[in-house]
Amino acid sequence: MSNCYDSDEDYASSSQSKSSYNYSGDNRIYSDGRGRTAHRAKLRFVKLLDVIMVSIPFILAWSLYYSHTVYLKEFFRKGNWLIIALFVIVYYMFSHLYQGYTLHISRISELIYAQTLGVLITDGIMFIIMWLLIRHVPNILVMLLMFVAQFLLIVLWSKTAHRWYFKHNPPIPTAIVYDELEGVEKLISYYGLDSHFKIVKKISIHQLHGQDWYFITREERHKRELIYVPEVLDDVDAVFLCALHSHDRNQFVKYCVNKDITSWCIPRIGDVIMSGAVKAHLFHLPMLRVGRYNPTPEYLIQKRVFDIVVSGLALIVFSPIMIILALIIRMDGGTAFYRQKRLTKDGKVFEILKFRSMRMDAEKDGVARLSTGEADPRITKVGRFIRACRLDELPQLFNILKGDMSIVGPRPERPEIAEQYKQYLPEFDLRLQCKCGLTGFAQVYGQYNTTPYDKLLMDLMYIAQPSMIEDLKICFATVKILFLPESTEGVAVGATTALTQDAVGCESQDTRYGMPNKTKPD
Repeated sequence: MSNCYDSDEDYASSSQSKSSYNYSGDNRIYSDGRGRTAHRAKLRFVKLLDVIMVSIPFILAWSLYYSHTVYLKEFFRKGNWLIIALFVIVYYMFSHLYQGYTLHISRISELIYAQTLGVLITDGIMFIIMWLLIRHVPNILVMLLMFVAQFLLIVLWSKTAHRWYFKHNPPIPTAIVYDELEGVEKLISYYGLDSHFKIVKKISIHQLHGQDWYFITREERHKRELIYVPEVLDDVDAVFLCALHSHDRNQFVKYCVNKDITSWCIPRIGDVIMSGAVKAHLFHLPMLRVGRYNPTPEYLIQKRVFDIVVSGLALIVFSPIMIILALIIRMDGGTAFYRQKRLTKDGKVFEILKFRSMRMDAEKDGVARLSTGEADPRITKVGRFIRACRLDELPQLFNILKGDMSIVGPRPERPEIAEQYKQYLPEFDLRLQCKCGLTGFAQVYGQYNTTPYDKLLMDLMYIAQPSMIEDLKICFATVKILFLPESTEGVAVGATTALTQDAVGCESQDTRYGMPNKTKPD
């Protein structure tokens, strides 16, 4: 990397002319001349086009057919506008939740999937509302024709908007600064983001520090920082800060904010804990109060009521399916259910209930091990199906109704596997601050084989900001991953846990980042 200093002499000679950062307040533009405000305005307009296009089939279906079947004649005029506005708002909310508008970081297929799922849910909600207004089942054929038109428009918008974006927005020059954790450039390529990020610099923070970093004075360290931070960020529009310690990260972030450079920070455990700090004022000084998970009584009551209502209704709705599955699994040999000890709040042990998806002797050697996915010979034929559809999790609704679990929370870990994780990651118990859940932040944004460190980070992100809004967002976001096979990808063949040789502790290589394991084809 050019302009980065490898020797103390280089730093010393350059530091003569620099005593502080040049925190300018001039308007930032991209390196290719694009103004950020104009750029965001264009994106808003493109997103608005999608909402208008997808809403047109619904507006036509409602105006030309469904509105004439409403039994309340007084509903017309304002009522029609209310229905159309409701569709627009709900569709935008779900498409935004499922990242249907992230043109800069999503593939065309991902945009189509997210928006299609959003419009399906929106159409379903509107179908129920029309059912109530019409007082009989609405014509399903019209709804199907409407959805086909919406899907075609989504495909058209996704392809056109994606191509437009990358035609007029070339990859932005990007730097990577890492500590012990490197490999972001591989992720950028693997997930197709090299069309948005152009890696022009990659350097270790230790290389920037120099070999004598821990033997020089604080003033000398500060002089070096005044040189290497601007040099690394020169002529870039974005930077990835990969698990840097807080002091090093802060030097880069402060400079990025003042120079309007986008920084993407991969956090450490302490960073995530600090994200839940409460702003306070004490001694006439600004402070951040950090403590253990301690949500308000109102939130806990709302959460428990939500758990009881949702799990009770779900048991009623899915009871026929559960009975059929239980009979099929029994016919396959062995019991329909199995119980397994898991950990919940404060390390309390409880027995989780699931449909059996493996052979009766799956752990006859007494060793607790995670599934390796499709390559696992212990999984039965019926088990492969119910695991792919997540139907094996349905009996956990009884655990939720009983109070052992919640709808949303960190997934419960087996005590034996948790002990193995704690040997390398003592902080793993921090995820036990709240009650475990059927779904959670790590399940929505991670995978089955997510490394323990990443799982802990994501669970702490949820614990740091407890709210019913966040719980509802996770519930709806869970729908998106139900049909994504990678979310249930197993651990590597031969491994018993998600803790691999390359993913030990807090920093590692590809597996630390969630790169595909060796059982997944390229």
